[in-house]
Amino acid sequence: LSMAKPKTKATKASVGAFLNSIPDVGTRADAKRITAMMKRVTGAPGEMWGKNIVGFGRFQYKKDGTEWMQIGFSPRKDKITIYLSSGLQGQEALLEKLGNPACGKGCLYIPALADVSEPALERLLRSAVKQTSRMKPR
Repeated sequence: LSMAKPKTKATKASVGAFLNSIPDVGTRADAKRITAMMKRVTGAPGEMWGKNIVGFGRFQYKKDGTEWMQIGFSPRKDKITIYLSSGLQGQEALLEKLGNPACGKGCLYIPALADVSEPALERLLRSAVKQTSRMKPR
């Protein structure tokens, strides 16, 4: 059984232009702070994945070599989606400290950065990067 290849791919679009195009001032400010945090955590510059996801770092799935972002986010109209390629399993304690945001399998949905603990979010991002770093082929 092979995993479907992700449809979303890294593009050459400008992260800065994308961030500056976010209409809501509060969401734009949050997106810029999240960008700085993710850059600090991964040591990698952000890159656009598809039209509206800013991704940081890359790793390869061992099975098929598909490249994917380690962490990323997408500022949506009513909430910011944060993507953690490592998933959220085993992260319950940090999620509680974060403020119990709505979660998907590998996503957090936050209305605004002010609604969560930034130190807990940074620890969660660091944990995700550490886990996906182990997934890089040797």
